[in-house]
Amino acid sequence: MLDVPLEEFEDLVALALDDVPPELAALVDNVVVVVEDEPPPDQPGLLGLYEGVPLTVRGATYAGAMPDRISVYRLPTLAICETREDVVEEVHITVVHEIAHHFGIDDDRLHELGYA
Repeated sequence: MLDVPLEEFEDLVALALDDVPPELAALVDNVVVVVEDEPPPDQPGLLGLYEGVPLTVRGATYAGAMPDRISVYRLPTLAICETREDVVEEVHITVVHEIAHHFGIDDDRLHELGYA
């Protein structure tokens, strides 16, 4: 398996977040992005996970909520990548995919858009 240290992987996630167009990034609200080595035990191989209340579902009663959470999983990502360039691309796809969930876009639509 390709070795990308945690700190470097976190930098790749930060770069992917920086690539989000400013007009979309400005709409991201109450979200924390974290890097973890492994996904939950019941979801092996998962590259990323969005946990929270999508913007399209938040209503007038949405206030004081804990931040939504986007997790990007390092080891499963490294397991499917052969080169550092593959890791950069996969991290970018994963970050966009999970941010899209924050905007209420479901997996079927993301597959149509090429962000599977």
